[in-house]
Order: sequence, then C-alpha cells, then structure tokens
Amino acid sequence: MKVEPLSGFAASPEALVCDPVMGTVRVLVADDQEAIRKRVSSIIKSNPNLEVCAEASNGLEAIQKVQESNPDLVVLDITMPELNGLEAARKIKQIAPESPILILTVHKSKQLVEEAKMIGVHGYVTKAEAGQNLLKAIDAVLQNETFFPANL
Repeated sequence: MKVEPLSGFAASPEALVCDPVMGTVRVLVADDQEAIRKRVSSIIKSNPNLEVCAEASNGLEAIQKVQESNPDLVVLDITMPELNGLEAARKIKQIAPESPILILTVHKSKQLVEEAKMIGVHGYVTKAEAGQNLLKAIDAVLQNETFFPANL
C-alpha cells in the first residue's frame, strides 16, 4: 500500500533525533486512521535510531500493545474509538509509568494540553506541525524533557 504525503507530515531534513549511544528506541504509534499511522511510522522510521515496535488503531488496543511490546515511547492520537488517547494515556501511566507519552493530534487546544500535562504526558504535537516538530518532540521526550506548544 502506497501512503501519500499528508499536509504537515513531511519530515524536516534538519531534524536529528536521539543520541546514537542510546541504541534503538522502540515506539508505539496509536491513531485510528491507518494512513496517518503509516505516515507517522514512516517519519519515525526515517531516523535509524527509532523503530516502530507496534501500531494500534484505538485506545484499548494501544494499552494492550504497551503491555505486549513494552515500548520506550508511546505516540497517541486523542480522537480514537473504544478509548480516547487521554484516557488511554491515564491507563498507560498506571501500567507502564516509565514509558513517556507524546500526544499527536489535530486538536490545537490549551484545555487539552493542560489535561495532557495533568495526566503526565511528556509532549503534545499537532498533526499540522508534525513535519517540523514530531522528531524534535521525540528527541526532547527521550532526553527527559517536555515538548508542548508555546502558543497555547
């Protein structure tokens, strides 16, 4: 299946992620839209230090895949069936508190950013800015920093 580039999803060529000393970082990607999941996975795989270890199409599946694959980082959409990304993040924080979580969503909302912070999410990137910020956000989160939009 060929995945066409989506608006905002072209990876920035200058984006460098992860210290090679860390080794390969395993990432779980959860989004209910397969085309988005595949494109996000493609951006992540463009960095040789990152590997997509699992994909999920809803919040419940994301929780199950966290338990099965023990990822180093979880990337969650907010609007998903079965269980939304914020509720999934709450449960993931309970079962895998050491796994940082990054929200990747269409929602540009100060309220959602604040809720994500209260849950313990480490970063928040809008899909419109994913090309410029996804790899930067992953890098920040993996360095025990946070990555939230300054304009919200």
